[in-house]
Amino acid sequence: MGRPNVGAMRIGIVASSTTAAESVDLAVEAEQHGWDGVFTWDGLSIGSQEMADPWAVLAASAARTSRITLGAMVFAFPRRRPWELVGQTVTVDRLSGGRLVLPVGVGALDDAGFTAVPGQLTGLRERAELLDDALAFLERAWTGEPFEFTGTHTSTGAMQFLPRPVTRPGIGPRVPVWPVGVWDAERPPTRSLDRALRADGIVLQLRGERAFEETRPDDVAALVAWLDARRAELGLERPAEAPFDVVVQGVLPDDDPAAAQDRLDALAEAGATWWVEARWDPKSATPASLFERVRQGPPGA
Repeated sequence: MGRPNVGAMRIGIVASSTTAAESVDLAVEAEQHGWDGVFTWDGLSIGSQEMADPWAVLAASAARTSRITLGAMVFAFPRRRPWELVGQTVTVDRLSGGRLVLPVGVGALDDAGFTAVPGQLTGLRERAELLDDALAFLERAWTGEPFEFTGTHTSTGAMQFLPRPVTRPGIGPRVPVWPVGVWDAERPPTRSLDRALRADGIVLQLRGERAFEETRPDDVAALVAWLDARRAELGLERPAEAPFDVVVQGVLPDDDPAAAQDRLDALAEAGATWWVEARWDPKSATPASLFERVRQGPPGA
């Protein structure tokens, strides 16, 4: 996989507690202040939180920006119909001129879009299988060629989808996919990590009791080394012009820019290519505080 240049690490932020209109405004301000990406989020019914459709937010953001990467942290594909995802992904991708990325996962455990709907598959393994079905379906659909599909839980007759996504160097007309990959150096979960290896990047999530801990540079370095070895074992090749992204989320200190920069430098040296500032606590991550952070510019700017 190789190590990125430290200065090449890209910096994004999650629009975590903003309304739909505020999320779009945040994307505009982030672009103006030098950020590399803005990410909305994908939930249907989680407690009493206000919700917005991520595709509508991203489409509006695409229309009002010209440079920044757009996506969500993260898209819950297992509760969405793959054939509907095709139009949503391609529309936002073409509106943005090829700036969409797809961080994807199995969905929040407490999302009533799973738990409150009879007949939904809610087991972790089943949702992982649904995620694999959705990703395989999109890969076929993005070719623009007629196809039929048979997956573990999803089957269709003949379909064809046009237009295709924007063509990207090394990977062609498709949208980059970043699956969530669970990392445990003692017991690497091969299925989760192999899914990421066959995609375009990985959103790193520590396993078990460490899930809410700060990701350390040694975590990233161990993951990158394992992925390199596993890629060689599986005989997977990736074009040099299509880098594999390693995405780390967290919160950097506002009151110590030097410490924040040191942490980013260490993560980049270990192999991370993206830092996403992900402030999820609604008590502190107010819309006002998110806009204030965005206007300060990304760390190291």
